[in-house]
Amino acid sequence: MKTLVIIPSRLSAVRLPGKPLLKINGLSMISHVFKRAEDANIGEVFVAAEDKEIVEDVKKNGGQAILTSNKHKTGTDRIYEAFEKIKRLDIDLIMNLQGDEPLMNIDDIKNLNNQMIQNNSSMGTLASKISDNKIFKNENFVKVITKESLEVSKFPEADNFLRKVLDKNEKIYHHLGIYCYKLETLKNFISLSQSSNEKKNRLEQLRALDNNIKINVAQAKSPSLGVDTHEDFVAIKKIMEYKS
Repeated sequence: MKTLVIIPSRLSAVRLPGKPLLKINGLSMISHVFKRAEDANIGEVFVAAEDKEIVEDVKKNGGQAILTSNKHKTGTDRIYEAFEKIKRLDIDLIMNLQGDEPLMNIDDIKNLNNQMIQNNSSMGTLASKISDNKIFKNENFVKVITKESLEVSKFPEADNFLRKVLDKNEKIYHHLGIYCYKLETLKNFISLSQSSNEKKNRLEQLRALDNNIKINVAQAKSPSLGVDTHEDFVAIKKIMEYKS
């Protein structure tokens, strides 16, 4: 099976405007994410952006980027428009890697792709175990509840996604910003209207569950920190600059 990786990106994020072009070690965050995806070596990689500045930055740093409409309600709609513009006829799986996760583990990206192929799944994502209790109450960290416990060799179904957890249980995990779809599942997903559940919780994956699209969850080796706020960016910048 052949995979295409598309990274949705835009400058107008509500909590941290301009974040894709913020620099870490002299390279924009979106270009760091592009290079992570490329290093995973699971398929060709493109950034799908509504801003010319992002497209120009990615291309300047040796990546591929597609300019999309600025009317999309979700990142998934954006990656589908990009897919149509790329015009690849031999693609089976589309990997949607969020543009604000520059610390995503390359082995975890590969594992999700492998699990999708081995299990012939319609849609998949990643989650990691929660080690810090503050994450349960922090709404910036999305949580997933799985039907079976998460283990390296398993690919259980997601039962629910939520921002705030009132009752902890052993099957709640930290959800990471990455999805993989069979092409026909992606086509189906973007044809569906946003569900009230999705709008209320600001989580587009709930549209899938509300329409009986199964989402399987692979265990991530390490929690990936997404950048939602300036504090997140400062924390990730410190980690990445220290590593270099």
